[in-house]
Amino acid sequence: MPRAIDHLVIPARDLTAQAELYRRLGFQVGTRNRHPWGTENHIVQFDGAFLELIGLGEGFAAPAPEPGVFSFAGFVAAFLARREGLAMLVLRSQDAEMDRRRLKAEGLGDFSRFDFARKARRPDGSEVDVAFSLAFAASPALPETGFFVCQQRFPENFWSPAAQVHPNGALGVAGLTIVSERPSEAGDFLATFLEAPPRVIPGGATFRAAGAAIECLTPSAFAARYAAPSLGEGVAAVRVRVADMAAAEAALKRSGAPFRRCDGEAIVDAKDAMGALIAFVAA
Repeated sequence: MPRAIDHLVIPARDLTAQAELYRRLGFQVGTRNRHPWGTENHIVQFDGAFLELIGLGEGFAAPAPEPGVFSFAGFVAAFLARREGLAMLVLRSQDAEMDRRRLKAEGLGDFSRFDFARKARRPDGSEVDVAFSLAFAASPALPETGFFVCQQRFPENFWSPAAQVHPNGALGVAGLTIVSERPSEAGDFLATFLEAPPRVIPGGATFRAAGAAIECLTPSAFAARYAAPSLGEGVAAVRVRVADMAAAEAALKRSGAPFRRCDGEAIVDAKDAMGALIAFVAA
């Protein structure tokens, strides 16, 4: 079975402004959290997946590189030194250690498992413990994009139906688009990482994830797909499934959020959404 998207990591230089932007787009944005290593985030949660809005907290200092260690904090800091936008694709894991061994055996990365915990606050204000285990992968064809799997240690504390109700009617991640100058090489990596065979399409390939579709396209194919250029290689667009397109567009109009229509989708361009093209699509 193809793997499921767990979440997307979306760094911004001004996390407060990013959270306000996503509220204007009609999402319910969770409270601000802080990681032990100094990054801070807000969660936009759906049923089984989420968007992680992330930035560097006050006093943040990038950790020194260590052999065999994929530094999440260092990656986010390096990405923000280049640009903002969609930085990391994360898959759901039932056993991060088993996935770590699989990724190593398949040549996708030989990194140590990363475990951490933090406090989280529910929509009702109550505080709970959440913890995660991560196993990382890397692709030479997509050097500026991060890939890992995430195992929830206390899923009952993390997932909250109350946090999954959005004014724009968003239901979840319908898919995403990755841009690569070498779509064949990137596609080989994605097929193994996702455990899903590619289907060749003009300008690249598409892959099934559980409940979503992932495209890997050349820059020109991306520009044709969205009628807009990508801001670079890597994850360039996320498609968000909404219950009612008319209601979603009405929410965007009420907030004054810039968007346009393209092939039945309501698109907020990357230049207007801090580097991440967001396409709202009908369920």
